[in-house]
Amino acid sequence: MLDNKENIPSENEIDSTSTQSGEKIEVKEESTPVSENKEEAVGESSKKAIDEIEDKVAEEAEKEEVEAIQLKDYNSFSLEELVDELRNLIKDNPIQSINDNVNKIKNAFNVKFGEILKQAKEKFISEGGESIDFKLEFPLKSTYNSILYDYKEKRNKFYKNQENQLNENLEAKLNLIEALKKLIENADGATMYKKFEEIKNSWKNTGPIPRAKYNDTWRTYYHHTERFYDLLHLNNDLRDLDFKHNLEEKLKLINRAEELTKLEDVSFAFKELQTLHKLWKEEVGPVARDYREEVWNKFSEATNKIHDKRHEFYKELKSKFEENIDKKLAVIAEIEGVDTSKNTSRSDWQKSINEIETLRNNFFSIGQVPRGKSNSIWGKFKSATKKFNAAKNNYFKGVKKEQLENLNKKKQLIDQAVSVKDSEDWDVATDIFKKIQADWKKIGHVPRKYSDKLWKEFKDACNFYFDRLHNKQNEGNKEQLEIFNKKKEMYAQLKLEVDKKDTFTMDDITNYVDDWRALGRVPFEMKHIEVKFNKLLDKIVNSSDKLDKTEIEMIKFKNLINGYLEQNNYRKLDSEQLFIRKKIDETNREIQQLENNLGFISNVTEDNPLVKKVRKDINNYISNLDIWKTKLNYLKKIEY
Repeated sequence: MLDNKENIPSENEIDSTSTQSGEKIEVKEESTPVSENKEEAVGESSKKAIDEIEDKVAEEAEKEEVEAIQLKDYNSFSLEELVDELRNLIKDNPIQSINDNVNKIKNAFNVKFGEILKQAKEKFISEGGESIDFKLEFPLKSTYNSILYDYKEKRNKFYKNQENQLNENLEAKLNLIEALKKLIENADGATMYKKFEEIKNSWKNTGPIPRAKYNDTWRTYYHHTERFYDLLHLNNDLRDLDFKHNLEEKLKLINRAEELTKLEDVSFAFKELQTLHKLWKEEVGPVARDYREEVWNKFSEATNKIHDKRHEFYKELKSKFEENIDKKLAVIAEIEGVDTSKNTSRSDWQKSINEIETLRNNFFSIGQVPRGKSNSIWGKFKSATKKFNAAKNNYFKGVKKEQLENLNKKKQLIDQAVSVKDSEDWDVATDIFKKIQADWKKIGHVPRKYSDKLWKEFKDACNFYFDRLHNKQNEGNKEQLEIFNKKKEMYAQLKLEVDKKDTFTMDDITNYVDDWRALGRVPFEMKHIEVKFNKLLDKIVNSSDKLDKTEIEMIKFKNLINGYLEQNNYRKLDSEQLFIRKKIDETNREIQQLENNLGFISNVTEDNPLVKKVRKDINNYISNLDIWKTKLNYLKKIEY
């Protein structure tokens, strides 16, 4: 708002004055509308401050005043609650009143949905999917997008209608200005003040106009308003009363503006200042000529102080933006420094992806940079991440090729499982299925869209066969239970016989073992009967000095091994062989150690008790060594 005091027509510019009788007043009209204050009367800095405020006031004046909808803590809402809130806001409120609420909801929704999207994508990739193939079906997001689309449609329609209404209001105000000019040119002392009040009320009640036209329109209207007051001599009391009231109101606005200069919150102060300027322009009329420049200068001075504080605030903020340049460049350098040359596995790449994601988050959390540097920094950031993404995509292309190979391998195993699942050759089929299952575990990931289907086909074939096998085994378990009961009876009879008999021969032992084995094998959980039988054999051997312990030991060993062979328990056979080899090594070391100990005995004579004990121990180890070697040779001859 620029001071126009010197541009108001002076008394010598009035061709004729009005009279009490209501004679016509003729006025020489200024050719160009001017504002309330003269531009030359203020400095360049003050002019800049006023211009900035006027632009903001013009911007706000274009908007229709509506009551703002209270903001809520949308970050605490669930996604479902956010969608419901957005739907209700659009349904129950003027579309222009909910812009801030919608933006807050959008931010909250994007953060929460972004986290869900991120977790789903990480899971997809961890299960063998490729980033480029990732898609998330999320019906609530579709509903949200639909509601948001309705909001945008209604908002666009509102602003289109508003534009038409703004132009209609502009036309109405221009007509009021013309009416005011005609009122001045054709003044009638008896009615002019009443007509002026009607024009003023109509101006006030006319809605907002386009911001581009706001200041010029208002200045023109205010210029002619001041002309009216300067020429109003018919009723000085009314004019002076208006001037007095307007002066009081403008002094209140000045006091409020001066209070705003003391606030720390410059953004709030600047926004409030816009309101004061709007009131100054639209609500409060002119003051007496003697006070115009004084009150305007005071208001301008407060405006300039707030403008300067705001300027310093943004200058400091800009300085921080400058600091953010180096911070963002440092993050970009870290992204460029991420070494992926040694990444050979999905796990390696997942670590690199997490590292890049952390750096990306750091980049965005730093804050703004000066607008002039923004595109350059963003270009470098995109270039750095593009380099990483290219390397990552090359790896996962290879992974995709590998997954297709794994897909074919798993299909072959499924075909093999399906072809064997009806087999009646239980031993062979069981071995095949065990191998198929082991091979399946060794095969890596397949494309995620095939994973569940393949696994179901494979599992169904395996379950079909093993269900049949278990049914067959349940039938066999009944037979084995009968065998257990027979062995239990035989054991009781043998125990009675052993208790009565004093001497046993090798034939007795052999017959006992053959009869025992002839009964068959018992279930695994009933193996204790076998242990009891072997202990009974040990008792027979220990009770007789005539039996060859090596032969007895081999009979027991052959009985054990034959049991493993009947069960096709080759793992046990392998374990037994490893155990025997270990015992042979241990026995050899013990013999060697004892022989070394003899070298440290000073009196090595055969009647030396210590020498006798050592030699006895050596002989026992040699005897045991012969047994272990005999067992090993027996195992080596078995083909399995």
